[in-house]
Amino acid sequence: MTPRRHSVLTFIATVSLVTALSAQRTLPPLPDSTGWGVHVLTVQKDPRGSLWVGTYGRGIYRLRPGASTWEHITSDTTSTAISFDFVNGFGFGPRGEIWYGTVGNGWGVSLDDGKTWRNWTLKELGPEWQYVAPNGIVTRADTTIIGTADGIQITTDDGAHWVAVGDSIGPAAKGPADTVFPLLHSEYVRSFWRTPDGVGAGTLWGAEFLRADSESWRYANDSRPRERTRSITGAIAATPAWYATPCGLSRTRVRRCLSGGSVTGVKRPAALLTTWFRRPIDSTTGSPYIDQTYRYGSTMGGYFQQHQGVEFNNPDGTPVHAIGPGVVVYADRAEAGALTVAIRHDTTIAADDTRYFVFSVYYHNSALLVHVGDRVKAGDEISRVGNTGRATNDHLHLEVHASPTDSVRAIVDSLNRYPSYTTNPELWIRPLPGTGVVAGQVWDSAGKPVLQARIYGIVKSQPIETPFSFIETYGTRAHSHPLYHDHFALGDVPAGEYTLGVEIDGRKVLRRIRVEPGKVTWVEFRPFR
Repeated sequence: MTPRRHSVLTFIATVSLVTALSAQRTLPPLPDSTGWGVHVLTVQKDPRGSLWVGTYGRGIYRLRPGASTWEHITSDTTSTAISFDFVNGFGFGPRGEIWYGTVGNGWGVSLDDGKTWRNWTLKELGPEWQYVAPNGIVTRADTTIIGTADGIQITTDDGAHWVAVGDSIGPAAKGPADTVFPLLHSEYVRSFWRTPDGVGAGTLWGAEFLRADSESWRYANDSRPRERTRSITGAIAATPAWYATPCGLSRTRVRRCLSGGSVTGVKRPAALLTTWFRRPIDSTTGSPYIDQTYRYGSTMGGYFQQHQGVEFNNPDGTPVHAIGPGVVVYADRAEAGALTVAIRHDTTIAADDTRYFVFSVYYHNSALLVHVGDRVKAGDEISRVGNTGRATNDHLHLEVHASPTDSVRAIVDSLNRYPSYTTNPELWIRPLPGTGVVAGQVWDSAGKPVLQARIYGIVKSQPIETPFSFIETYGTRAHSHPLYHDHFALGDVPAGEYTLGVEIDGRKVLRRIRVEPGKVTWVEFRPFR
């Protein structure tokens, strides 16, 4: 990654700039129920002067002109609430329409100043369209344009009707649209912005544009193939009033959220204990980034079941590659009909007088390209990304199992949502260039692991469409690596120094760490004695 590209990506991802806020120098603090800060994903001002803040897991905060306290808008059991509390974009129409977008559960609109909301989620969208791009809503007169990981949706009548724009690679899933036009080179929209005559979309394969004239929309691209993003500095003001950061609203860019802390229980970064596998998605054909919101063992803050693998969000048809050499032991439909491949790798490991077989499993494919008994090597194409089975977007779900048995039934069982031998893939997959892995344990005063604890302090910019907020320790359904005995592990952490924090027995515990490229930094959290 070139320094220029890295700085552009960091700029786009870490900071969501506000271009039309008032010049006021102070704001009332956002309500913080955790004591670790409020992770702000976006902040915008509507035409009436209200400030709207979208957050990671805490819904929407609104500050009306002259008000001293924030209003809180969140999801609940009512049918007219917002659909999800992970809000990453707003749009404001000429008749008072208020649009919002989410990380993973669609979007919605209010026509009564935020009192009630009409939402488009799984029921209306199907297994695609639910990941709205960061700040992925643009309004132009009576037209609302929404950029997502599955293409662009356009409405001119507040959502009564939609037209979609996608690519020609995957199946033309329309979602709420009557028609899909396969115009884009890549439907995977990672950034979105207003242009003088339409919108621009930063996709996996470059910047693409929809332009409006008096009667229609037309498409153009910037003829720069394979450029993954573009600088949006020309599309935003040079002196923003506020930055949206993982630590809250700030007058400056934030690269670290915590400071101080002890080095007790922290080990120097060290080489891996097992051989790194390669990534299942190649950067030349797709996005190699791991979804940051729903990692191994995570519940996304209590919203979902404990996760058994990691996700690689990519469009339909993206090639999937074997992460290492081995033999295909499963190639068929599995849980909920997901097209699935399982590989028993040539690698085995020994720990605690036990020999462990290592398997990788690839779910939700749209097509399988291998058969049981096939021998594969690292990098061989084995399938294509899809959304078969229990999926809410196009993605690859990858699991890595360390099993004391070579029984395939113990690895892939369509009736078992919680396999017995999954481990965290981020302790097996080689981290991206310039990044390392942070792993460790969290113990309570009784010497027991603290389940589903949240560890704060790491700021990560990629991938921008699934923002990182905190690490979760494993719950009852996740398993440690046999050699590490980890309670958590996080890969692709940019090299540098960090302060990490977690709450144990009602008290905050801070640790100071250093991350080095290609190495594992080990940290233990225990309560003060």
